[in-house]
Amino acid sequence: MTAQQRPNIVLILTDDHASHAIGAYGSVVNATPRIDEIADNGVRIDNCFCTNALCTPSRASILTGTYSHINGVTTLETPIDASQPTFITQLHEAGYRTALVGKWHMGEGPGHDPEGFDYWAVLRDQGEYFNPQILTSDGVEIVEGYATDIITDLSLQWLESLPGDEPWCILIHHKAPHRPWEPDEKHKGMFTNPIPVPDTFDDDYATRSSAAHRAAMRIADHLTLTDLKQSPPEDLTYEQAALWKYQRYMEDYLACVASVDDNVGRVIDWLRDNNVLDDTLMMYTSDQGFFLGDHGWFDKRFMYDESLRMPLLVSCPSRISDHGRTIEQIVTNVDFAQTILDAAGLEPHPRMQGVSFWPQLTDTPDKPTRDAMYYRYFENDDANHHALAHYGVRTETHKLIYFYNDGMGLPGSSPFVYPPEWEMYDLVEDPEELRNVYHEPAYRDQREELKAVLWSLQAELGDTPHPSQPIPERVSR
Repeated sequence: MTAQQRPNIVLILTDDHASHAIGAYGSVVNATPRIDEIADNGVRIDNCFCTNALCTPSRASILTGTYSHINGVTTLETPIDASQPTFITQLHEAGYRTALVGKWHMGEGPGHDPEGFDYWAVLRDQGEYFNPQILTSDGVEIVEGYATDIITDLSLQWLESLPGDEPWCILIHHKAPHRPWEPDEKHKGMFTNPIPVPDTFDDDYATRSSAAHRAAMRIADHLTLTDLKQSPPEDLTYEQAALWKYQRYMEDYLACVASVDDNVGRVIDWLRDNNVLDDTLMMYTSDQGFFLGDHGWFDKRFMYDESLRMPLLVSCPSRISDHGRTIEQIVTNVDFAQTILDAAGLEPHPRMQGVSFWPQLTDTPDKPTRDAMYYRYFENDDANHHALAHYGVRTETHKLIYFYNDGMGLPGSSPFVYPPEWEMYDLVEDPEELRNVYHEPAYRDQREELKAVLWSLQAELGDTPHPSQPIPERVSR
């Protein structure tokens, strides 16, 4: 591909696929050989983080290149204004053919349906694993089969239909492996051996704030019969039942991932068979991380790393050399839009807030990105999981979280407000985030510095601190 040629683009976005359930990231619970091919042909990004660990907001940030408080999609119940600028609208204006297939989950109807796409076929709301409803500009159709296969089928059909040589961009958005983790017959039951249990499975949250204690995400207590598909044996103790539920949950979760892996392989094979693999920017990611028994939890929402970290594997063999390497710099989902536009040779919309990491992928691998990333979860005390609202900063070595515990009237939040609390973690000494050091005197200097960083980032990004947050000591009044 010459400098004048623009790459095709494939962005595969899964839902709740934790990086520690991907072979390329060293998974000890499963193998993902086809997903791993993207890393083998390109780059694995180790510190990719979401800025709001919730499906709908993360998708909006990926598409618009903005934080939740700018694009307006703060909770699961705040649909997108689809008319706002996105990397898709910019690619489309520059001559790219554009498509979206799979999970949208940012609202339905005029003003919320996808815009800027030549073709779109999306699941309604969360979508179904089997015989899903598919919404297009022509209406709704029930398509028989398994959602992961159907999404891939429709994606490849669109690619097959394209005439000419103009570049194209397709977003392939899988439902899997989202709850309730319903595998197809091909993969169901493939995990019969005991699945390793995380070291933090029995975390008692001893040093944490009340948020961890309030959250209704414990495998031992909050998985439903719909999730488990069968009742636990009656003769188990509480601890034994918790481990049984973990195995049951992980068997189905990983089987759903296995189907995704097969279908990623189908896309790679199509690109290779049509001689466009080398000139295609291919990205594999998830809308956020997920707890796989870590700290005894399932789900996401929290700023702890298992939830915060997104997998991100990127290949474009004609542009990205030194295959199989890793990038350690901090990247966020807000950066995706500008990176894709940079790869296409296009200037980002002035509204976008990210940082392109295309240079790190190509010619300047050691170039810094940012010293700290900003996170905010808005959906306080939601009805199902009762996770409390918080924001914070993460650097390479430390994390500071402010649980302000107030939904501020946002849809999806409860009316309850709880006293605010702080947490801080030393990620070098305590990578599993078991010891909240916020109140320890030895960390006072680092704590006050992080508070100033948090305040500065909020100002830089245009977010408003919660009224309960004190002005940091190291900020000029």
